[in-house]
Amino acid sequence: MYTTRTCPFCKMQKDYLNSKNITFSEILVDENPDEAQKMIEISGQMGVPFTTIVKDDGSQENILGFDRAKINLALGISS
Repeated sequence: MYTTRTCPFCKMQKDYLNSKNITFSEILVDENPDEAQKMIEISGQMGVPFTTIVKDDGSQENILGFDRAKINLALGISS
């Protein structure tokens, strides 16, 4: 999950994932310009949170913003 330290939606998404016991990696793009560039290349934009979910079959789902419904669907969890 690409985030910044000051993003309130990033905090909400992290809190949500933690409440569901979902393990995730956080990449702080405001502290790492190389990772910020990588996020822009993947997403085509600079908004956060930007989440990349790699599924068991190797497919990848990208989610811009804290979109609980899309996260639940991608991870197969219920709200």
